Amino acid sequence: MTSSRRRAIAAGALLAAVIPALAACGAGFTANTNKPYAPTEAGVLISAESDGPFSNPYEVKGIQVPQAFILGPDSGAQIAAGGSAPLYLTLTTSGGTDTLTAVTPDEQKATQVTLPGPVQVTSEGLARTTGALLQGLKQPLRGGEYIQLRLQFQNAGEIPLTVPVVTRSREFATLPPAPQPTETAATPTETPEPSPSPTTEP
Repeated sequence: MTSSRRRAIAAGALLAAVIPALAACGAGFTANTNKPYAPTEAGVLISAESDGPFSNPYEVKGIQVPQAFILGPDSGAQIAAGGSAPLYLTLTTSGGTDTLTAVTPDEQKATQVTLPGPVQVTSEGLARTTGALLQGLKQPLRGGEYIQLRLQFQNAGEIPLTVPVVTRSREFATLPPAPQPTETAATPTETPEPSPSPTTEP
């Protein structure tokens, strides 16, 4: 067998091994195209308490936050200072159960976060904070900002989270817009009519 024929056979064998591997990389279950867009600044959950190189870097005290965002205004608009913005959190645990009891915002960004009630978090599925509101904005929101929150859990305690503000566009366009503050109409004040002066008879 000539050396050129041996090289051709070796090259063919190499391609036969490489092409399926490349296809698997692009179409496997971890491919980015198969994952829904889930905005979250989960890097804050990289815990110093991680046990070894195989621990979950996005888990703190058994709590995982796969998705977190604050719904801002439509593209090109803003939510005025004093207004509110919906907060969306998706939570799960690595085992057992826990309860999200409160969320506290950075006091320089907002006055409070209201929850409809305690949110039970389990490992059996994903818990979502439907109806949570970031209230009393200290400055206008335009989208693209980040706001620091502190999540308080019954068992895990306090967990910090940095949450992005996303505009109400693309896949978020169908979400209900931020509630607008209601303006009460000013009641006009009535000017009392002057009372007639008493007349004196001669």
